[in-house]
Amino acid sequence: MKFVFDLDGTICFRGIPVSDKILNKLEQLVEQGHEVLFASARPIRDLLPVLHERFHHYSMIGGNGAIVANQGKIISTTGFDETTLSKLKALINMYDVTYLIDGSWNYAYTGTTEHSIIRNLDPHKLAKNVPLGELHPIIKILMLTSNNMEKVKQELDTLDVVVNVHGNEGVLDISPKGIDKWAGLQQLGVIDGEYLAFGNDANDITMFQHAKHSIMIGENSQLRPFSTELLPMNNHIENTLIEKLRKLGSFYPPSAMNMAT
Repeated sequence: MKFVFDLDGTICFRGIPVSDKILNKLEQLVEQGHEVLFASARPIRDLLPVLHERFHHYSMIGGNGAIVANQGKIISTTGFDETTLSKLKALINMYDVTYLIDGSWNYAYTGTTEHSIIRNLDPHKLAKNVPLGELHPIIKILMLTSNNMEKVKQELDTLDVVVNVHGNEGVLDISPKGIDKWAGLQQLGVIDGEYLAFGNDANDITMFQHAKHSIMIGENSQLRPFSTELLPMNNHIENTLIEKLRKLGSFYPPSAMNMAT
C-alpha cells in the first residue's frame, strides 16, 4: 500500500524536522513492502531540511502539487500562465500585499522578519531571496498581509486559480489552475483509492477525496468531512501516529511494485 504524508502539523511538529521515531516507523513500512510518499505545501527546497537525507530520494510533491520529484530529481514544475500572473501582480500592487512567492527553487519575500512563516522558510539557506521579476516560473503565492484582505479574496474568486486559506494566520495560499496534491500524486502514478492519506489542513482535501483511507491529524473543519478518522493533536501525537501506522501497515497488503522488487 502507498502511504502519503503531508508534513507540517501531520508528521512534522513545532517547526522542527520529522523526529527519528517517526522516520524509523516510515522505514519499517518500506521494509514491510509499502511505499512512502510526501505531499506538502512547501516547495521541495523546504521539504529537504525537515527530512533526513536518507529520505531525499523518496517521491515528493511540493507547492501543493506544483512541483513533483522522484528519486531526488524534480520531474515536473507547473507555474502560473502569464495572463493570470499579471492579474495577481496587479492585486499585489493595488492592495499593498506582502508575500512569499516561490519559483522552482528561489523565492521572493516581502513580509516581516517576525512573521511565523520565516520559521520554515529555507532554513538551510539552499536558495536566494530575489526580486519578484527574477522568478520564472512562479509556482505558488502566499499572500501574507494586505490593506484589504477581504477585497483581495473577492478579486481572487474571479481568477482561474486554486486558493486555500490558512485559517489561523489568515494567509491566502494560491496555486495555478488544476494544481493540487491529488494532481501531483497522479503524476507519480498513484491510483484513485489505492493509497492511505495523512494530513491536517484544507490543502489536503483533494488528497483525502481520492484515498482509500484518510487520517486527519488534529481538527480542521474544512478537512473533517473528507476524513475517515481523526487523531487528536496533543502531547502524545507522535506515539499515537506511530501506533496507527503499525496497525495500518499490518492490515493493508504491501505495494505490488515493492513486492516485485
